[in-house]
Amino acid sequence: MEAIVAQEIKSLLPYFMKHKNVWTSYDQEVDILYMHFKKPNRADYSEMTEDEMIVRYENNEVIGVTILNASKR
Repeated sequence: MEAIVAQEIKSLLPYFMKHKNVWTSYDQEVDILYMHFKKPNRADYSEMTEDEMIVRYENNEVIGVTILNASKR
């Protein structure tokens, strides 16, 4: 499981480096972690990955990620 988390973090590093700031919030009641790479962000498209992550796009650029079941990762 730790390898999966490391892979996920590694895949997100380019967005951390490009945007310099990351805003996060965690909803404990539903166990969801929200990460925003741009504020304000207005997604015009989103997709669910096989590993229960929702990637949000604005003009074909990743602007945020929502991680479902975050505490289990």
